Amino acid sequence: MALPQPPPTTINRTTSDGGTIILNKYQLTRFLGRGSFAKVYHGRSLTDNSSVAVKVIEKPSIADPTMEPRLVREVAAMRRLNHPNILKLHEVMATKTKIYLVMELAAGGELFTQLTRRRRMKEATARFYFQQLVSALHFCHQNGVTHRDLKPQNLLLDAQGCLKISDFGLSALPESQKDGMLHTACGTPAFTAPEIIRRKGYDGAKADAWSCGIILFNLLTGYLPFDDSNLPNMYKKIYNREIVFPDCITKQARIIIHKLLDPKPKTRMSIEDLLELPWLKKSLKPHPTIEPCEEDDSNHSINLDSEKMKTTMNAFDIISLSSGLNLSGIFEEKMKKKMRFSSTVGAAEIKKTVVEIGERLGYRLKKMKDENDCDKKDDVVGLVKGRVTVMAKVMEVVPELLLVEMTLVDDGGDGFSEVEWDELKGGFHDIVLSWHNAVQ
Repeated sequence: MALPQPPPTTINRTTSDGGTIILNKYQLTRFLGRGSFAKVYHGRSLTDNSSVAVKVIEKPSIADPTMEPRLVREVAAMRRLNHPNILKLHEVMATKTKIYLVMELAAGGELFTQLTRRRRMKEATARFYFQQLVSALHFCHQNGVTHRDLKPQNLLLDAQGCLKISDFGLSALPESQKDGMLHTACGTPAFTAPEIIRRKGYDGAKADAWSCGIILFNLLTGYLPFDDSNLPNMYKKIYNREIVFPDCITKQARIIIHKLLDPKPKTRMSIEDLLELPWLKKSLKPHPTIEPCEEDDSNHSINLDSEKMKTTMNAFDIISLSSGLNLSGIFEEKMKKKMRFSSTVGAAEIKKTVVEIGERLGYRLKKMKDENDCDKKDDVVGLVKGRVTVMAKVMEVVPELLLVEMTLVDDGGDGFSEVEWDELKGGFHDIVLSWHNAVQ
């Protein structure tokens, strides 16, 4: 699918009240927000005066090799999906410098914002939104589309408070599958199914079902089920399904969440099975409003103000599973002296490769000491060149998946350039499954 080409004349003009007229069809009235590679504006149709949302993408950004495929996927998915709980794409237009996606306006904003303001939802309210999410996902899967980036930030609300799934930039279309399976690791780690991390082929619909389990838990509690700042520990909790349910989650909801968060895709509850559950079919009268649960669980921090959410999300998003996701803004200053990658080769082979690459670049092996001047464990390899010291730590996340963390311990006082990082990074090509954050 090709991106739209500009018409022979592409006239944008500014009105007297400061609004911009694009292609004599829409007036951009006010700025709504910014995405990873686009700005979103409230727009007004000059034909019927209706309100729309206009996503504006600067064409220079399309030079990023990860952006064009995301944009093409988003357009292709939204064009084939016509469902009341999926954000509608009205049309795609282009000028020489910009691409415009004209979409349905979700005047209610993000469901995430509502959850942040109200902390957590009563079960009836959570079920109201969850019903719509599951219905829309079932429709997507019937049409061969899996979303792969489901989270409250991508669930919007219209003026009547009904849910709209948005942001299909990481979605998978039928043509993306090989032998009925997907192979691209992508999404937001807090909501991503464990099988995606392994990159051995996965069922996209079952991966979406996992994300539904995370979302339902999140709506009912206000926090995420697997929260640990230590990444290997976090993934072990996921694979062991270590979920602690607060009292405000009922028995029926607990069973559903437990079945959706099954780390084994084959035995995980499917979206089809979910649709048949009596719990999901319960009608809601009257239309619920977002309110916090009456019970208070003192064992968990559930205050989701912006600062708290930033801290919570850093624990999950510190590893990006997609090279197309720019997470540079969430890393703390100390993370700028590290780079991480995952690998499926053994720990011994990883350490051997670290030593070989180091020697090739003029480093020598160095025993690393801890704060008590004792030798560090065998999972650490130290390299030194002049006054520069680099440490590699190998950590098992789950069986067959390891996380390698390269840390600049001492830059020798002269700084450590990006070129030097790139020299180290380039040597690991044969053993890297995925790079997770590159040091700038």
